[in-house]
Amino acid sequence: MASLKALKIRIGSVKSTQKITKAMKMVAAAKLRRAQEAAEAGRPYAQRLEAVMARLASRVVLSDQSSKLIAGTGRDQVHLFVVATSDKGLAGAFNTNIARLARRRAQELIAQGKTVKFYTIGRKGRAVLARLYRDQMLHSVEPGDLGKLKFDDARGYADDLVARYEAGEFDVAHLFYASFKTVLTQEPTEQQLIPVAVPKVEPGALAAANDGAVVTYEPDEETILADLLPRNIAVQLYRAMRENAASEQGSKMTAMDNATRNAGDLINRLTIEYNRTRQAAITTELVEIISGAEAL
Repeated sequence: MASLKALKIRIGSVKSTQKITKAMKMVAAAKLRRAQEAAEAGRPYAQRLEAVMARLASRVVLSDQSSKLIAGTGRDQVHLFVVATSDKGLAGAFNTNIARLARRRAQELIAQGKTVKFYTIGRKGRAVLARLYRDQMLHSVEPGDLGKLKFDDARGYADDLVARYEAGEFDVAHLFYASFKTVLTQEPTEQQLIPVAVPKVEPGALAAANDGAVVTYEPDEETILADLLPRNIAVQLYRAMRENAASEQGSKMTAMDNATRNAGDLINRLTIEYNRTRQAAITTELVEIISGAEAL
């Protein structure tokens, strides 16, 4: 049985930890509101850009002169996984779930005879994946605070990816991140990044979108796509960063709330043990005093 002094020290230590986790929960709650607003504000633009690209791509006939960002290289042997996580921990299963999805998809492709490489954005994702795929780690970036990332940062990552794609380092790129749903739910998501996966647009839907009007583009559709495709990659990366920022704070808020409650439960158990130990010590002392008095 632990001594009274040891129990008292441990209770004080857990109380200090509880104060820290409670403070971290409040900080995460304050950051979550801003991150959630930013993530929700960025979704319409990213979705609209994809819709515009789908409309343009539906009018383009792919040829050897078409941009590789939409036509592809003609191969799908080398796959690059762009795994976006955070640099910091104490966020529950946020980073682990993203890395687990990437690892599962990598195993599926490797089983099919494909080559998988990793481009990590975030220290935690790199730490998890490097243990299993050290030789396949192509590049890693530490973005810092996800809530402070700007579009220029995402554009820098996009330019690097496009340059590597044009250099022939990979054939297909997949983006992995956490899509923010609620404070309790952050869904690991996979999205094909390069070549750009353009949704199919049915002729009827296209006519309805144009209200039956005949649309003429100047310059031509391929020229517009050549300019939009690199920007779309940057926009999707930036959207993923914003979704990750909100997901990280939501997961951290939940994790710190659970930690605070667990600390409270532990304090209650330790307090009960302390009181029982103290009562047993007092009872023993009283028995010794009474026994000594009777002996006299």
